[in-house]
Amino acid sequence: MSVFSAKVRSEVLKELVDIVSTLVAETKFNANKDSLDIRTVDLAHVAMIDLSLDSSAFESYKSSEEELGVNLDKMKDVLKLSKTGDIIELKHDEKKSRLVVTVDNITRSMSLVDTAGMSDPKVPNLELPARIVVKTADLARGIQAAQSVSDHVTFIASPDEFDIVAEGDTDKVELTLGKEKLVEINTKEKFKSMFPLDYLARIVKEIKCEEITLNLGTDYPVRMEFTIADGKGKAAYLLAPRIENA
Repeated sequence: MSVFSAKVRSEVLKELVDIVSTLVAETKFNANKDSLDIRTVDLAHVAMIDLSLDSSAFESYKSSEEELGVNLDKMKDVLKLSKTGDIIELKHDEKKSRLVVTVDNITRSMSLVDTAGMSDPKVPNLELPARIVVKTADLARGIQAAQSVSDHVTFIASPDEFDIVAEGDTDKVELTLGKEKLVEINTKEKFKSMFPLDYLARIVKEIKCEEITLNLGTDYPVRMEFTIADGKGKAAYLLAPRIENA
């Protein structure tokens, strides 16, 4: 018999749902004994999220090996009924193939999405030579500035600084972060890649932690790593590069 029941603070579940819904409307919760894991790619196969929320992030957590197909828009509707600090209860009703979500004295039973067509994408094994740890607020500022002139942005890592550059038909925006502005930078050479801004803007908007680790190479995907649920979970966001025509 399958088992999944959990209680979690509203803001923890909201953070998870908001991050994953930047890419997809439906996803698979892999509810394991010690963690709730999500690995999903967007329909265009441009971006991936690999997320794990430790059981310690929950007020209570009990699960066998479960796969639960969840409609994230429905989950958002339930979360709108809650406020910060509320405890949300989640239970799998196996007989009716539903996820039962309780907020205070409101209970919603939502049908589960068929997971048969939801594959578990493999995380690419990438050797990305540049590592930059940047403050989330600085990265968000650079992306916001870039959006005013272009629909793509270039990340440039060199031994002494990290640059965010966007160039349109007439205007150019550049944010330069020297070593003194960065938490950490580790690269022996210069590397750069261009990325679509709409994806970056959506994900960075939902990141709540103070620092993001960027792993970068020339014309390689960027791997963005950050913590969730006050450090009781972690997420990695991979975004494919936009290759400039020679």
